[in-house]
Amino acid sequence: MIGYTCKYVPTELFEAMGVETKRIDPNVTNYDKAETMMHANLCSYIKGVLEDVMSSNYEGVVLTNCCDSTKRLYDTLRKEFPDKFVYILDLPRKNTEDAVKLYENSIMSMIKHYEEFSGRVFDKDKLKQILQSKNKKKEYKRGRINIGIVGARCNDGIMDVIKKSGAEIAFNISCTGDERIFDIKNYDNLLNEYVKELFAKIPCVRMVDLNKRKEFMTRSKDVVDGIIYHTVKFCDIYSYDYVEIKNKLNIPILKVETDYTKQCEGQIKTRVEAFIESLNVIKSDEKSDCEKKYPDCGRSSMCVGCDADREKNIIESRNRYNDIKSDVEKEKSLGEVKSNMSSDKKIYVLGIDSGSTSTNAVILDGKRKIVASDVVRTGAKSSESARRALENVLRKAGIDKEELSLIVSTGYGRVSIDFADKNVTEISCHGKGAHYLNPDVRTIIDIGGQDSKAIRLNDKGEVIDFVMNDKCAAGTGRFLEMMARTLEIDIKDMGPISLNWKEDIKISSMCSVFAESEVISLIAENKEKPDIIHALNNSIAGKTNALLGRVGRESKFMMSGGVAQNIGVVKALEEKIGEELFIPEEPEIVGAIGAAIYGLESINN
Repeated sequence: MIGYTCKYVPTELFEAMGVETKRIDPNVTNYDKAETMMHANLCSYIKGVLEDVMSSNYEGVVLTNCCDSTKRLYDTLRKEFPDKFVYILDLPRKNTEDAVKLYENSIMSMIKHYEEFSGRVFDKDKLKQILQSKNKKKEYKRGRINIGIVGARCNDGIMDVIKKSGAEIAFNISCTGDERIFDIKNYDNLLNEYVKELFAKIPCVRMVDLNKRKEFMTRSKDVVDGIIYHTVKFCDIYSYDYVEIKNKLNIPILKVETDYTKQCEGQIKTRVEAFIESLNVIKSDEKSDCEKKYPDCGRSSMCVGCDADREKNIIESRNRYNDIKSDVEKEKSLGEVKSNMSSDKKIYVLGIDSGSTSTNAVILDGKRKIVASDVVRTGAKSSESARRALENVLRKAGIDKEELSLIVSTGYGRVSIDFADKNVTEISCHGKGAHYLNPDVRTIIDIGGQDSKAIRLNDKGEVIDFVMNDKCAAGTGRFLEMMARTLEIDIKDMGPISLNWKEDIKISSMCSVFAESEVISLIAENKEKPDIIHALNNSIAGKTNALLGRVGRESKFMMSGGVAQNIGVVKALEEKIGEELFIPEEPEIVGAIGAAIYGLESINN
């Protein structure tokens, strides 16, 4: 089996020699082995490829000279695996006749080397058959939400999350995602035509002429509802590409930056699911053609569809709807319609938010009133913490679990709560919860145990945009807990103590480790605790304010999460924003409230 990393690798040539090829998609937890062979600061994807090669049974690996990190990977593979077929193709950056000829020569040289290495013989007739079988473009099924994948190599984990969220992938033009479709016109000069077809694909950002890529992205607005842009951490070339797409295309776009480890899966899942949930909101607000042409058609679940030209069917659907509606009204007037749920039975819905530091539960009744709430510390197992929160909130409400009509989970641990009936991302739940507590709120600042979020809402409490800082603990509840331990004070006392500051000192680093070192140095300099805490609060406020800048500032602002109970951080943020923050009485339960509201809405619908 031959592994490859670039869409310009001629995999069909190996297929013509009866060799299986595989796109290398690393799925590792660390780079311990790779970092003994390569510099630790190299691209995480490249280190992941090396880890994958070491743990898999590849006969060889074929690369292109697409970047310096790939060239270093080639050097390492040649040194560490002398018995494998390791080859790097000289890929031109231009798409000209000379460039095609240059790449054709590079490919022919590779074929010669592989024939000598393996004893196999390249068969042009077999290649012709393979290319003829790959001349039909795949038909994508249009779904309710259609997503385009753009950027650097996008792993299968992101694809799975998109599909499980009910969306369709309309196209994938990431590094290795382009379809292997070929339209060969002249089979007499097969290899040259094949190379031309490789260069005819949507160019990656390494290529000089990106006009075809830009034209494709412009046309994509009519095909997709949103774009997920994946890039590998510190891959600058794709960071520039993202900025250009975001600024020039009027289409929702989510940037997902990973280091290609398994540990990123939770962060990816939350972001992608929340993005698709927001696209569903946008989609539901858009009127279909038939709704615009027939505003009084009485659309119902029996509607035949959105084809505005099918006037007869639409009118028939409207008439059937009106007939049924009339019958129901008659039955109601005669008292013959009975509810599926007896009138004396109360509705209770539980929303449970499983976070990294606390698990929060809220029970709402059918009138959207809070019956009971509870907050417990999240322990080593989120499922056990959820059970404790469930037992506590049921005891406070004075009801049994069987009386709950629905349980909705949210938060990072939502999928591990096995007694939940459904789960929703914390992004959407915070929007619902904030709107419930204060309908005027348009921007939420949520600082939890392990991440920070800025969420922008519309007037219905629906999420229209969000950004997250979930790559490190800087500026989160964990960060403050670390600083409290270093200062030898209770975290609950940090806010009140900080209000007595006198000297305005600065803490330059927001990294939890380096910031702790700075705090220790300030303690050694006999700086007062209120001044040190005030400096920490300002650092958190500055980082959070930068998040707001990315999502867009829109009044009125609300703060949720456990850190909202820290008066020092709240004051520092208000100073940065220039506006008073709305702080709920219990800021930790906002997400749980939103989850419960989702449950009530699903029952009503």
